[in-house]
Amino acid sequence: MCHNLLQDPKIFQWLYRVDEALAEETRTTRCACGGRWHRADYPRKPRGGLRDFRMQYASRFSFCCSHCRKRRTSPSVRFFGRRVYLALVILLMAGRLTARTPGAQAVCALLDVPGRTLRRWRDWWRQDFPMTALWKAEVACYLPPVHREDLPLSLLTRFADPPVAAVLDGLALLTPLTIRQR
Repeated sequence: MCHNLLQDPKIFQWLYRVDEALAEETRTTRCACGGRWHRADYPRKPRGGLRDFRMQYASRFSFCCSHCRKRRTSPSVRFFGRRVYLALVILLMAGRLTARTPGAQAVCALLDVPGRTLRRWRDWWRQDFPMTALWKAEVACYLPPVHREDLPLSLLTRFADPPVAAVLDGLALLTPLTIRQR
């Protein structure tokens, strides 16, 4: 499933459209000083995406206040904060405990993800993610409880949708973590 999703152009198109909608929602608000937001995207060189979408994924939607010049970045389903790999890759690949299985090796080779990066992502899901305010608010919504050791796969199985929709719902759930909290 992981390999198929990472090579499906429809997923990358959908994620781009969702990010556009999130950016428009951010743009329609006002800065704390009362100024309007002007588009001021910044460049990205993300790893893990299809070559056909490199141009669409070469910038992250961001805004700059017309008055005080303060910057604001919209939430994203494409990017996971300042991480280099796409959020989709981090969500799908973090469940691979090591790069020793043939399937994991094939996908890691395709995406050029080192084994230590996978281990770092796994540790983040197991140790840091459960400490976030987002997870503390969400964890009570899932019965039976989500097993911390199996994150993020145990979280994705809670979405009662086909696998593609579950992954997209998981990315949408994580959008608050893609921006700095004020």
